[in-house]
Amino acid sequence: MPPVLLSRRLDPLLGVFTGVFAYYLYESHPRNAVPPEERLTALIKWKYNKWRNEREQRLTAGNDDEIDLKALAVEVEK
Repeated sequence: MPPVLLSRRLDPLLGVFTGVFAYYLYESHPRNAVPPEERLTALIKWKYNKWRNEREQRLTAGNDDEIDLKALAVEVEK
C-alpha cells in the first residue's frame, strides 16, 4: 500500500514539473523564436504592475472617506 500513497503525492508534482519544464523548453528553443515581449516573464511583470497600480488607486481613493475612529468608539460604548 505505501507505493500508492507515494504516487498520489508524486504524480501531481511530476506533472507540474513536467509542464513547467516543457514551457521553459518551448520559450528557450531557438526554432520557436518567441519575442521577449511575449514571454511569460514579461506577462507576469505586466500583470504585477497593473495590479500594483490598481491597488494604489484603491488605497488613495479610500483616504478621502476616512472613518472617525473616536466617533465609532463612542457609539460602541453606548
